Amino acid sequence: MKKWLLLVGSILGAFAALGVFFTNQMMYIRKKTDKVIIDRDTEDGFYDENIYNALPKEEFVLPSSLGYNIAGTVIKQHDNNRFMILSHGVTVHSLNSMKYARLFLKLGWNVVLYDHRRHGKSEGKTTSYGYYEKLDLQSVVHWVKEQFGSTISLGIHGESMGAATTLLYAGMEDGADFYIVDCPFSDLEELLAYRLKQDFHLPKQLVMPAANMILKWREGYSFKDVSPISVVDQIKHPVLFIHSKEDDYILPKMTEQLHAKKMGAKRLYLAPVGTHARSYADNPVEYEQVIEAFLEKIQKEAL
Repeated sequence: MKKWLLLVGSILGAFAALGVFFTNQMMYIRKKTDKVIIDRDTEDGFYDENIYNALPKEEFVLPSSLGYNIAGTVIKQHDNNRFMILSHGVTVHSLNSMKYARLFLKLGWNVVLYDHRRHGKSEGKTTSYGYYEKLDLQSVVHWVKEQFGSTISLGIHGESMGAATTLLYAGMEDGADFYIVDCPFSDLEELLAYRLKQDFHLPKQLVMPAANMILKWREGYSFKDVSPISVVDQIKHPVLFIHSKEDDYILPKMTEQLHAKKMGAKRLYLAPVGTHARSYADNPVEYEQVIEAFLEKIQKEAL
């Protein structure tokens, strides 16, 4: 009897330890340094320190509905009512969004950059891949409308986790006039199962049940709660979906599935080359043309 209890206890202990280890890797994922971001974007031709320093930037801090502060920057370069909120990916921060900021500024849009929880200058202890981040994005949207008026033309551009966060927010509130989502995942559980197989050669049946149970206990949500595909059909406003065909980290089929399920106004652009989150860097001319055409269509239909 004692041996049996010891065996059961050992199995349960291993189950819990596996769940804690895996959720730690998720919640406290290692972040990139400023130098890594700047060096990469400088090499790609997106970052110039002199241009960055000359921009009319105004930093802000606002309270999240979850009890911590969110930090960001407004770049109001144009005397108009057009604003783009930029939502970055995991492990980076708003500096990573400067390449998109330069694009939208060039096209006549003012820009609002912000740091997700646990990234950059924002507070927050863990990363939740969009579950809690969508509420922070909601706070940013409300703040922008309070600052610049509820009648502004407002778009949101998201990259990777920021794109998934954008879709989760839009499926919850749909408070922007349009969305541009670059390489989002459609379902967190499906993505993690794929990464387990690719990175560790582990079947999802071995890890996912333990991780899901521990995540629910530690953070109050489960994998199924982070599923843009389950809410994308609730989004009424236009969405431009972007993904590179060569992305082997988040597969392009996830964006194709999201595009297929989205009702109403939408467009899909599959960049011919580029690994994950490299659609703009490796297809700059075509990427800008697609964005510009989408924005022009939005503006014409708003008249």
